[in-house]
Amino acid sequence: MSRLVFPVLLILFGLIYLVLTINIPKSNIGDPNSPMYFPMLVGLLLLIMSIIYFFQEFKKRHEDFTAFSQLLERKTFIRIVLTIVLTVIYALIFERLGFLISTIIFLGAIMFLINGYKRWLQNILVTVIFSGIAWYTFAQLLNVSLP
Repeated sequence: MSRLVFPVLLILFGLIYLVLTINIPKSNIGDPNSPMYFPMLVGLLLLIMSIIYFFQEFKKRHEDFTAFSQLLERKTFIRIVLTIVLTVIYALIFERLGFLISTIIFLGAIMFLINGYKRWLQNILVTVIFSGIAWYTFAQLLNVSLP
């Protein structure tokens, strides 16, 4: 049954997120519900995917489940701590360096942390391409002002 803990937590998180999304203040300009659309979509997708995940794990409920023991391994714990540290650094440099440069630095560090140095080319390509597409999508296509 420990296999079902995470899917249940994700379902609860999705429900809470959706309730909080409904309470987003209405817009004074244009469609009053427009600030709610994207967060609502994210919440619905999270909830749907969590329910699917729950049923997938429910089918495997009698199989051995080692994920929690893997969390306690030294290598995994170090990766979690480093990810948190890198996220804090990303938040601190975001305004100063701007979206594109800080995202490339952050994502590159995460990619090297997860994949190691043997996949250096893949790490760099994913980092630069993803960051570039994200910047282009928000700054150019959606006209969102990024730092």
